[in-house]
Amino acid sequence: MDKECHVDPIHKSPSIEEQREQAESWLAVEGMGCPNCVLRVRNGLLQVYGVVTAEVDLDTGRARVVYNPRLVQPRHLPRAVADAGAAVRHEYRATIIT
Repeated sequence: MDKECHVDPIHKSPSIEEQREQAESWLAVEGMGCPNCVLRVRNGLLQVYGVVTAEVDLDTGRARVVYNPRLVQPRHLPRAVADAGAAVRHEYRATIIT
């Protein structure tokens, strides 16, 4: 891991509205190569309003996202993954599994 690639995990306290109703989606994530990539993808997902929790696994290349379906739709999650790497020239891609 490169020191310039270091990422600090964000800590999200979901609002009452975000927690009111919850659903779960799984994503297949490509392009991650290290634990910093995992944190970057996780942080990107957590920054989406409506996402309550996000767990990303480097070994399986999967992400589990809990969200409020009244505030965000699963189809928006792959864009958040792609955007997470754009600023640092990483190319992450995600597809919805379920």
